[in-house]
Amino acid sequence: MLENILLDPRFQMALHTTNFEEQPISDRTLSRFRIRCVNYETTHNVDLYHDCVTNLAESAAKMMGIDKRICRMDSLMIESNIRRLSCMELLYTCIAKLISYLHKNGHDDLIGHMAHYYDPNDFNHVIYHCSDVDVKDRMKVLFKDADALLEKCGGAFDSVTDYQLFVRYLSEQTVVEDGTCRLRTKENGGMHSSILQNPSDTNATHREKAGKQHRGYVANVEESVGKNGFIVTNYQFEANNKSDRELLQEHLEKIGHQDERSTIIADGAYSGSENVEAADKQNINLVTTDLTGKDADPIMGRFAFNEDGTALISCPTGYAPKSNWYNKATGAVNVSFGREKCAHCPARERCHSKIFKRVNKLTVSLKMANQARIQERMKSEEFKPLARLRNGVETVPLDFAEHLQCRSHAGSRKIPM
Repeated sequence: MLENILLDPRFQMALHTTNFEEQPISDRTLSRFRIRCVNYETTHNVDLYHDCVTNLAESAAKMMGIDKRICRMDSLMIESNIRRLSCMELLYTCIAKLISYLHKNGHDDLIGHMAHYYDPNDFNHVIYHCSDVDVKDRMKVLFKDADALLEKCGGAFDSVTDYQLFVRYLSEQTVVEDGTCRLRTKENGGMHSSILQNPSDTNATHREKAGKQHRGYVANVEESVGKNGFIVTNYQFEANNKSDRELLQEHLEKIGHQDERSTIIADGAYSGSENVEAADKQNINLVTTDLTGKDADPIMGRFAFNEDGTALISCPTGYAPKSNWYNKATGAVNVSFGREKCAHCPARERCHSKIFKRVNKLTVSLKMANQARIQERMKSEEFKPLARLRNGVETVPLDFAEHLQCRSHAGSRKIPM
């Protein structure tokens, strides 16, 4: 970026600096820009970078003749440029940062025997050079110091960032037992994905996807497609513990109802009857190339329900049920039919109804019916070209992913290849 601005007149024209004898940029310019964007968003709840990117994309789409009625969507993991810390390293770092703050601000009376924490060589000594000492014993010492530090600080430093991180670590990853701290275990509820990963990036979260562990963020990219090409017209940038389904739901809620019927093409991670219905309410046709969960028998798609799915209107043969009972907890409807109506029905074996003395009973749901209908639609000739169109979003340029670094709160990110 620095080389381009210094040497490429296209960048200088974009910045209106073509008549400058020297370009007003340094290696700190981008970092300062990120900080200003984050501070503005924190104060005004307005993401200037996102607005800038989407407005430019809107203009470019008009120039290219892309009307945005067909979009494809995919997510990508954005790795935080932070070191993976062990439990011991993270605890030590939180204690050391708070001790350093107290030392720099004249609170040495609260430090006592813990003065060694602000020695720059102490980290290696405690973590690596004492490997002959059992890890449990070293953790006990750290927890003992943490308890003492927490008691001495009291509530006098609640507004200090280093103290907040120290307390956050203790509240998220430890429990108090017999008056002392220890690490949280599965029996205590385990560790959730949003716990502190590294004090250098307090917003980074943990997620395991496709057998790989990720610490950082997730970007959800929407790419508009037309005869004249394609262009990224919108994106979301969130903590990586948000699923693709949740990202889609947020996107639909944000864009609102569309004047013209449009189509979003995505992979199976975005599927689900709830998302299909939510998209349809916004006048959007959601097409996914795969579905999560078990396949439903096509016969289930022929059951007719009322609008909210709380009652069955008719079975595939056209018979109305004798009784309906809706289970709010599961979203399923328990229905019964007269035995004589089901006795010779060719679909009875596929419905898996249970035969009783006077009636046949079965459990169905609107979600199951929608799943079957979507499966049938995925086999149609109309679906195939849309499925092939989705593959292009897998090649979202890496440079766009790198641009998302500017959106990141920590300011420095690495994109996994």
